[in-house]
Amino acid sequence: MARDTEPDGTGAAGGLARVAAEAGVSVSTVSKVLHGRSDVAARTRARVQRLLEQHGYANAARGRAAPTALAAGGLIDFVIGELDGPWAVQLVRGAEEAVHAVGMGLVVSAVHGPGDGDGPSRHWLEALANRPTRGAVLVVPGLSEPQREELRRLGLPFALIAPAEEPPPGVPWVGATNWPGGLAATRHLVRLGHRRVAVIGGPPGRLASRARVDGYRSALDEAGLPFDPALVRYGDFSHEPAFRHALDLLRLPDRPTAIFAGSDQQALSTYRAADHLGLRVPADLSVVGFDDLDFADWVTPRLTTVRTPLPEMAAVATRMVLQLLSGRAPETTRVEVASELVVRDSTAPPP
Repeated sequence: MARDTEPDGTGAAGGLARVAAEAGVSVSTVSKVLHGRSDVAARTRARVQRLLEQHGYANAARGRAAPTALAAGGLIDFVIGELDGPWAVQLVRGAEEAVHAVGMGLVVSAVHGPGDGDGPSRHWLEALANRPTRGAVLVVPGLSEPQREELRRLGLPFALIAPAEEPPPGVPWVGATNWPGGLAATRHLVRLGHRRVAVIGGPPGRLASRARVDGYRSALDEAGLPFDPALVRYGDFSHEPAFRHALDLLRLPDRPTAIFAGSDQQALSTYRAADHLGLRVPADLSVVGFDDLDFADWVTPRLTTVRTPLPEMAAVATRMVLQLLSGRAPETTRVEVASELVVRDSTAPPP
């Protein structure tokens, strides 16, 4: 069974430092051997692996021994903040298909509570040293510089999915085309004849949320409609805040005839608020969501929404990690997978 600490209580990183000192190599070289990287000389690998076994890393060292290609197997860590969130299943499915295609396995971890920079916790980072992980796909708001350095020191390539802010240059990440999605959603409502269009965004500090609201503003400007700050609300992509915001908007003296919600969950809360006030969707109020989660096609009326290609995003991020593992740099470290407006039954011309 893998250990997170040495017998004297020192963290896993301290144990690797002792192995490095005895082997006369860097900690990074020890980590490469432990994680099965192929860019270590055979004689050095054998010496380091022998010391790893002496220090109690036997299972991990054997599990990672001398792979020379992706087909040699191994594990990719998939780290996400909310395993029970409606996005998780689609993201995991995309990552799993990508690793299965090269004969590798996927380990899914939920990180509860923020670490440094709202990234994975120190405990998770330390545990990486003791299991045969060869790379990581991270669905977390971001990584602090110490966390990025720790992953590099461990010799683990990684990629981010939908980070809260654009990462520093050189950090691989994948997102959706959020600005075009917000533009398409609002443009659809305007073309139906709506002139009072409200928006309920996600957290204003998140890149995706700001981009969706910016797309909304651009569509209004394109149509020659004024931007009214009174029709803009920010939530957290979940149900309860969106319900309160929708109630506020629909109680305005000159209420909106359409609401663009920054997520499908927020759109469902808008349905609920409309029903609470005796309004019908879409006869009295048109609603557009964002994500196209599975339930969007099941609710009544079926939800018009912007499809976020979650499985594709996870697959692209995973393939970035696999490319790095094979010694090839990705063609680009920033990829935005195209979103698409899916028109269903929740939108109609205004009353």
